[in-house]
Amino acid sequence: MTTVLTNATVFTGSADAPLHEAVAFEAGRILAVGDAATVRAIAGEDAEVVDLDGALVSPGFVEAHTHLAMLGQTLDKVQLRDAGSLSEIQERLRAARSAQPEAAYLLGASWMFDAVPGGQPTAAMIDEVIDDIPVILDSNDVHSSWVNTAALEAMGITAETPNPPGGEIVRDADGQATGFMLETAAIEYVWSYLDEITTAADRERFLDTAFEAYLHSGVTAATDMALGEPELAAVVRLLERDGRLPFPVTAHWLLRPTGDPERDLSQVTRAVEVRDQVAALDGSEWFRLAGVKFILDGVIDACTAAMRAPYANGTNAEAIWSYQTAAPVAVAADAAGLQLAMHAIGDHASEIALDLVEECGRANGPRLRSPRIEHLESVTDDTIRRMAALGVVASLQPVHCDPAIMDNWMAMLGDERAETGFPWQKFRDAGVRIALGTDAPTAPLEAAHNLFIALTTRSALSPGSAVSHPERAFTPGQALEGLTLAGAVAGEFGDGIGRIVPGGRANLVVLDVNPFTGDPDDLLESTVLRTYVDGELVAGSAASTRE
Repeated sequence: MTTVLTNATVFTGSADAPLHEAVAFEAGRILAVGDAATVRAIAGEDAEVVDLDGALVSPGFVEAHTHLAMLGQTLDKVQLRDAGSLSEIQERLRAARSAQPEAAYLLGASWMFDAVPGGQPTAAMIDEVIDDIPVILDSNDVHSSWVNTAALEAMGITAETPNPPGGEIVRDADGQATGFMLETAAIEYVWSYLDEITTAADRERFLDTAFEAYLHSGVTAATDMALGEPELAAVVRLLERDGRLPFPVTAHWLLRPTGDPERDLSQVTRAVEVRDQVAALDGSEWFRLAGVKFILDGVIDACTAAMRAPYANGTNAEAIWSYQTAAPVAVAADAAGLQLAMHAIGDHASEIALDLVEECGRANGPRLRSPRIEHLESVTDDTIRRMAALGVVASLQPVHCDPAIMDNWMAMLGDERAETGFPWQKFRDAGVRIALGTDAPTAPLEAAHNLFIALTTRSALSPGSAVSHPERAFTPGQALEGLTLAGAVAGEFGDGIGRIVPGGRANLVVLDVNPFTGDPDDLLESTVLRTYVDGELVAGSAASTRE
């Protein structure tokens, strides 16, 4: 059956391309796009015609940066993002424990530093309400973990437990762990413990939950930015179970600094093995390992991002991967044809990232590359210039600078850097390609909310009229390109993903708010009317008006 979506504003993926009135597809492929009369003539008289009453039709959103399994798990956790005080956090934990009296452990997500006295959480704060089972709470940025005493004991954390490279077990004056785990300490101890207590069935459920949530948000492709052995096994089981994934996914293998150069390099060897093994699987067209991920630094909220100048409190942070430790690993990954993705929030970390890109060129010679830097919250003008020259993608998340969550971020910097962060307009002016994502679960996953902040620089969490740095704002075309075509290019997707082009895959979203002509405020209450993957309606309302 041929389907025509008409009486719509059709955005094809590029900010510079004209808008159209209609699109037709059949057998999972785009048949035609253009004015209504031409598209209907190509589709033929027997086509199903859906009148969209002026709605937006766009390529399905391409989530440029996510953590699928973690997102699915987070949706099951106690939600703390809007808990404004310690007492409110404690009350939610108490209520969750009361509702789950047989639980062996309790997980929470997205607590904000502003809500904790002094920004320094302790096990004792949780012990006041739950002390009989392990409690593990992810910070909003997922770079820190807050745990109670039972969790410390379950993980075997003692005064003698060493800090891993790039991380810290925060300790009191007596050397005892306080219950606050920073950066790789959270990864190596907390995440590893969670891996031990999470079943294979749990992980499959987490992925199913994440895919379903994304489809209802209009996402039809995604790049997973922290693939490890447990996540890989879960994805493979889904492919074996269903023969496919709900939408195409590319992934990056997470590299963890070990302090041992040989062990660090062995992770690249494993990434190459995974890439080749996945490529040989049935259903591999739905899943591909594209590259490796370096977490070069932490976050500004916890003063763990690597900065050129100290924070307001006089401290600074070392990079999690130094240039010296990362360079041999990056060169090996690049030589193997793996894309480099580098988390760099602080201005010094992004300098290291570009040094690594340049070293790959020197060591391995010129070839087509698509390196990308994730987040880029505080960045120098020189770094932006270098990114443009080197063809490095800026992977940005508008939801990370929602004004409602910026007070602590700005206070940690305490100077002009608090006002010059997130310089989206400078990336655009320099010609740097920008891919937009959410980094869920560190931020809400709704693509429409991400689009709202990109267009308005206002808060989606606490809606109001206050505008923060309007010079950052994207035009509707620029923002939608970042959410579709640019995300597809950054994620190394092909086959028409991220664009509406004849012959390409019919992955589409229909949104009831048209950002080109409507009020951006309406995006906060918008509805995804339809999500199509390969021409199949997989989410949204199936109601249609037939002519």
